[in-house]
Amino acid sequence: MRLLALILALLAALPATASEIVGALSQNRVSLTANFSGSEILIFGAIRRDAFEIWSEETTEESPYDVVIVIEGPRQAVAVWRKDRRAGIWVNVDSVTMTAVPSFYAVATTAPLHRIVSPETDAQYRISARQAIRSEQMTGEVPDPAVFAEALLRLRERGEQYLALDRFVHLERDILFRANVQLPANLIEGAYTTRMYLVRDGNVVHQFRTAIFVRKEGFERWLHQLAYDQPFLYGILALVLALVAGWGASALFRLMREG
Repeated sequence: MRLLALILALLAALPATASEIVGALSQNRVSLTANFSGSEILIFGAIRRDAFEIWSEETTEESPYDVVIVIEGPRQAVAVWRKDRRAGIWVNVDSVTMTAVPSFYAVATTAPLHRIVSPETDAQYRISARQAIRSEQMTGEVPDPAVFAEALLRLRERGEQYLALDRFVHLERDILFRANVQLPANLIEGAYTTRMYLVRDGNVVHQFRTAIFVRKEGFERWLHQLAYDQPFLYGILALVLALVAGWGASALFRLMREG
């Protein structure tokens, strides 16, 4: 009932114009703690259409709407290396640095992305993960920059940092939509931009933006702040903890031998 009330409130908040999308999140803050193992986010919303548009669809059989949801993590610089065999040994030979690469990227859709979004629309709005990693972001002289971009994309997909969630968005009666997206345990701090696109005939009709804020909490937050504010004290603390851990392991091993 609470979710239904939220959706009805979203519909009421929209102006009376055709083809608009509005959305919300089950939570917009995620706390990183020592036992954090990931978090599931419910993304939901509604499509507002006026009576004329509904009548027009019934008489002309226009194409149905699709919804695309993109969650993009904080951007960071990434070094990408290429290995080659030299004298029988695999070594790093070429490298590039890619600026502003999303740390996390998930695309959830009502149908496979390539079927509902045209290549031109994908390039214009930079929806797919391939559009988030582009050779223009590279610094460094290499013969074929596109190879490095493709390699990084494969690595991120293999590590489940980039997700293609086809048919994860459930659209009910062409009005209400929802999707459950699992955020991994290895999140970094920052704002995770959430973009929702209303799509028809390969084109974006309307879009809506919000964000999920990820932040360290508790002892992890204190250590993080200490490392930046008091690096010397942080180093001393790390050394003391290492000595204590080493002494404890040695004492335990000695007790086990004597026992």
